[in-house]
Amino acid sequence: MNNVALLVALLLLAAGVALLWWGRRTRQATGLPEGAVVYSDTGAEQAVLEPLVSRRFGLVGKPDYLVKVGGHGQEMIVPLEVKSRKRPPTPAEGHMLQLGAYCLIVEDVYGQRPTHGYLRYADATLQIPFTDALRTQVQQAAHAIRGARTAPDVPRDHQEAGRCVACGYRTSCGSAALVTMENDHEHDKR
Repeated sequence: MNNVALLVALLLLAAGVALLWWGRRTRQATGLPEGAVVYSDTGAEQAVLEPLVSRRFGLVGKPDYLVKVGGHGQEMIVPLEVKSRKRPPTPAEGHMLQLGAYCLIVEDVYGQRPTHGYLRYADATLQIPFTDALRTQVQQAAHAIRGARTAPDVPRDHQEAGRCVACGYRTSCGSAALVTMENDHEHDKR
């Protein structure tokens, strides 16, 4: 009986080591840093119904992941944003602003400013420092967006029918019908 028990224990140990190896390899493939996922809006785990709201900074968002990294009293929550394209030579300004906005939201909601966040591209994961310059840039962009929302006459580009048709605000935009009518008229001419 001792030999059987020893064999079962060795098999369980080998299975545990294999699962640990597989789990680490899977985490590396996803681009997630070491740590516990505390929030996900990817639909992989479960649907997140509520966005994160920062009243202090006037921001609302649903980051792809929030990961608790570090340990031994050095833990912090950092955002990770997933992009489907391959890594560009330098991250797009919009990607940086989005990640910076999530850093501000995390700071307000969790009470601790992240030192960095992650941009996960199809072929690489970049650790992006959350600098004072990025923080200021995000706040300026948010201020400009809020100002544009309340401006009485904001010019919009409705010359690109493809963008208009795919726009999420199309049903509530007064100019969308004009673009549709113009496109129909152009199609009738052909």
